Amino acid sequence: MSVPTTKRGGTVASRAMRPVNNLVEKFIPSALVFAIVLTFIVAILALLATDSNPVLIVQSWGDGLAGLLGFITQMALVLMLGFILANTRPVRKMLRALSRVPRSALSSYVFVFLVAAIASLITWGLGLVVGGLLAREVAAQARERNVRVHFPLLVASGFAGFVIWHMGYSGSGPLTAATPDSFIAKQLGAPLPISETLFAPWNLIAIVATIVLVGLALYLAAPRGEDKIYELRTDAREKLVDIDDEVSTPADRVDASRLPTLLLGLMLLAYLVIHFAKGGTLTLDIVNWSFLCLILLLVRNPFELMALTRHSASNVGEILLQFPLYAGILGIMTGTGLIEVISEAMIAVSTPQTFGLLAFLSAGVVNFFVPSGGGQFAVQAPIMLTAAAQLDVDPSIPIMAVAYGDQWTNMIQPFWALPLLAIAGLKMRDILGYTTMVLIASGIVFAATMVFASL
Repeated sequence: MSVPTTKRGGTVASRAMRPVNNLVEKFIPSALVFAIVLTFIVAILALLATDSNPVLIVQSWGDGLAGLLGFITQMALVLMLGFILANTRPVRKMLRALSRVPRSALSSYVFVFLVAAIASLITWGLGLVVGGLLAREVAAQARERNVRVHFPLLVASGFAGFVIWHMGYSGSGPLTAATPDSFIAKQLGAPLPISETLFAPWNLIAIVATIVLVGLALYLAAPRGEDKIYELRTDAREKLVDIDDEVSTPADRVDASRLPTLLLGLMLLAYLVIHFAKGGTLTLDIVNWSFLCLILLLVRNPFELMALTRHSASNVGEILLQFPLYAGILGIMTGTGLIEVISEAMIAVSTPQTFGLLAFLSAGVVNFFVPSGGGQFAVQAPIMLTAAAQLDVDPSIPIMAVAYGDQWTNMIQPFWALPLLAIAGLKMRDILGYTTMVLIASGIVFAATMVFASL
């Protein structure tokens, strides 16, 4: 898909986006090729920056390919269950009701970003799914009202909400630090409560500031004047799934009954209540079981659930193919010690006042090569905490620095955009120009926050 541009009209920001979008469209490859190229870049860096030989690099890569299989399954479930949930009739009605809220093109971009940001603060998986689906619904509603909305920017706005996920309730780094007997708690000698990380005043202020600044950036980047607009195709919204619920046998009557899915949904709901009542936290597994619980309670019968599953399963293909490549990249980074080289190079020039900023920047660099938040935190956080202790820096600073860096460069890394792009039917290069602006706007807030918190 090409996003056309013109030479005149628009704001300074929208005019500035034209050459960026044109460059990205021409030279950024597909997400699969991006992952392959990134694999060889990391291998070459490991060869040059560490004492690893080619045999160790290839072995580390091969050993790492299977390193995220559990996580890959979780991600596939996030996408598939998110699709199923969003295509149940009650949720479709809710999304359509929300999509009627914005009345203009400019308000549409900001609205989709705001809803996706709130959802991402609750849990990142919800934010990704909601961002893509709401972008599609808003675009379709706008078209019906003859309001011209630039669909790539609308999808970019949905993905932009993901830029604050690690500051919210499902932030894996701070939650790990707050968990008794976790590797971070053992290193610190005690858990680090989320009142000092996620609910620290400076983090809450940063959330609001990021939402305001990124929302403003998206507003200013929106096409205006003579800018060409790529609209959503009239047939791009998925129709309600056809359900073959013909009842002709006793077995069909069971499949058409509400009782099996309802009973299983209630049982799963009981489990979730017990989990949280006993102090359980929100994990990726719990997100998936929450999705499944809602699906079981909302579908009319097993016939509908099976039809929705068949319809949604085809969307997980790219994740199943590409995520092992990123697991292999993580294997090279950890197996050769390259991640320590990158982190320690930044630490070497740090002072107590600049440590937070430099730790954030190094985490952003590492995340570009290791986009798994949990995986990056497991490898990088202990290094940062050791350095922070040497500089007498409060441990909340390195914890949140890694969290900020992890979410920050996601805006130019296609790893996490895959679920949302699959929903929207776009490619990473269609939105990368806009998400680069989000990277800049959010980076200003994150960097300033780290400097302020370190004073």
